[in-house]
Amino acid sequence: MKATWNGTVIAESDDIVTVEGNAYFPAAALNRQYVVDSATHTTCHWKGVASYYTLEVGGQKNPDAVWYYPTPKSGAEQVKDRVAFWKGVKVEA
Repeated sequence: MKATWNGTVIAESDDIVTVEGNAYFPAAALNRQYVVDSATHTTCHWKGVASYYTLEVGGQKNPDAVWYYPTPKSGAEQVKDRVAFWKGVKVEA
């Protein structure tokens, strides 16, 4: 699977975990040169508190387009050390 935005590969891996229709890539597959930390946090009732990264590619920003769960709740361990995408990031095989 490959995640792309603005014509650039953000992450690529064959090790994908799908949860609630979202493809979670290993955090190690994330191309860190295109992400910056975000102060945004949200809470999922069963996965826990999500943190976000903003994408920066070719001078354009996509705020909070990458999310992850630094410390997922019990029962959501499958998303630990993984990232997922939205906000126009294309995820495909």
